Amino acid sequence: IYLVGFYEEREFALYVSSISNELRIPVRYLREDKPHGSAGALYNFRDLIMEDNPSHIFLLNCDVCCSFPLPEMLDAHRNYGGMGTILVIKVSAESASQFGELVADPDTNELLHYTEKPETFVSDLINCGVYVFTPDIFNAIQGVSSQRKDRENLRRVSSFEALQSATRNLTTDFVRLDQDILSPLAGKKQLYTYETMDFWEQIKTPGMSLKCSGLYLAQFRLTSPNLLASGDGTKNATIIGDVYVHPSAKIHPTAKIGPNVSISANARIGAGVRLISCIILDGVEIMENAVVTNAIVGWKSSIGRWSRVQASSKYNYLM
Repeated sequence: IYLVGFYEEREFALYVSSISNELRIPVRYLREDKPHGSAGALYNFRDLIMEDNPSHIFLLNCDVCCSFPLPEMLDAHRNYGGMGTILVIKVSAESASQFGELVADPDTNELLHYTEKPETFVSDLINCGVYVFTPDIFNAIQGVSSQRKDRENLRRVSSFEALQSATRNLTTDFVRLDQDILSPLAGKKQLYTYETMDFWEQIKTPGMSLKCSGLYLAQFRLTSPNLLASGDGTKNATIIGDVYVHPSAKIHPTAKIGPNVSISANARIGAGVRLISCIILDGVEIMENAVVTNAIVGWKSSIGRWSRVQASSKYNYLM
């Protein structure tokens, strides 16, 4: 597993080490030296990605929340026989323009048309930001870079023409997956779609993290109920709805927790505390009779007795 980004490597060191041990597979953070675009970044690290000669490559955007049906996607992709398969979902016509809209063949699921955040409605089918590709994706990315080099070498563009075309201002190694790969290859029997019927959200604000946490907790109820806490207020805290509690967290039996609450490692929850729709991160202390609702409490924070921390329940608000 490779994580690609711009942050310093030390920012991810602890997380990478922890997740490698938990998953028992190698995880590595790769820092870009400059922006290469969503597809260009993949190409920039192609030698590392292809080190073990994988037959397929999954590419996941970091800001999406879904059930990630990767095995099902891979099976569909192999049946299609194309270069890539995109996870898609149907949304309302009103919200579709906020995402990449696409048209797929209803019989073969081939991608016929793709446009990123169009001004007018195209389709209620949108790109979920989850892909599976064969290594041929690298040839497609290289082809875009080569075309840009050829244009630079063979054609002198006037300043007026340059202003009319944003693509002419892009460097040859900056390649966008949506505009430079998906759109041109649509309708060429190279790309296909796999529609998910599960939940999907895009995480663009801190508040959306709360909504997505609730979606995953609801998913646990169906797939891994053993991960969810329970209690009736006698020996353990009263638990309402879907709640996750790390084994190292300490919660007073008189506390009331839920619904939609996630409590991380080494948190301490005092007597009479009420938690609703919140995420409590590592090492947090919440003292007696405090209330936290619609909030994310940061690492090693302390909330005093009888305090109230409450944010808007509108998830798209910037906190």
